[in-house]
Amino acid sequence: MVRMEFLGMDFTCVFESLTDGRFPQKDCLLPLISKLLGYAIVAASTTVKLPQIMKIIQHKSVRGLSVVAFEMEVIGYTIALAYCLHKGLPFSAYGELAFLLIQAIILVATIYYFSPRVGNSTWIRALLYCGLAPTILAGKIDPLLFEALYASQHAIFFFARVPQIWKNFKNKSTGELSFLTSFMNSLGSIARVFTSLQEKAPTSVVLGSVVGILTNGAILSQIIIYQKPTKKEKKED
Repeated sequence: MVRMEFLGMDFTCVFESLTDGRFPQKDCLLPLISKLLGYAIVAASTTVKLPQIMKIIQHKSVRGLSVVAFEMEVIGYTIALAYCLHKGLPFSAYGELAFLLIQAIILVATIYYFSPRVGNSTWIRALLYCGLAPTILAGKIDPLLFEALYASQHAIFFFARVPQIWKNFKNKSTGELSFLTSFMNSLGSIARVFTSLQEKAPTSVVLGSVVGILTNGAILSQIIIYQKPTKKEKKED
């Protein structure tokens, strides 16, 4: 039978099994599911942060949002994307990071715009990022430093969520946080653990997804617990 490959996905053994009236074996099916799921994550990632961006623009408010948390998220995505590019992993294993980084930068810019005041320290952090990010993404740093940076990005993502989780807990409110964005972040982290294991990604990559499950899950739970119905919803009740 002619090999049936598309975007790095091999459908040959699946079609051979189905043609013979057999269910595809695990060794044949799981890699294909992983690839399909990986590309689905990449596709979904192109819009995952748009609900959060649109909610801020619609309400012209950043109430309840931790600016530092979103800034650290941009740093984390930059390091993670640079590392995956440097390691030569297949696009389906990390492609969402490129789209998430772009949206995260737009989100931070939106938060700056609608913030009541933006101090000089904020602009200094932004300029430092613009100066260092191209070098990191190009992989033009010492390999040992690269490994150290990637190891630290798990801590960066963890501590990026902690200020927001604490702020939600302290205020007993999630402010302008988007349920849809948090929900998609949680689903993406769960799916990425499976695809990373199937693609034999480094343990550090899998660990990053596990951290994502825990932190995104915590924020999603807070949104469900703390978000109150709007005045319109109360009237309908």
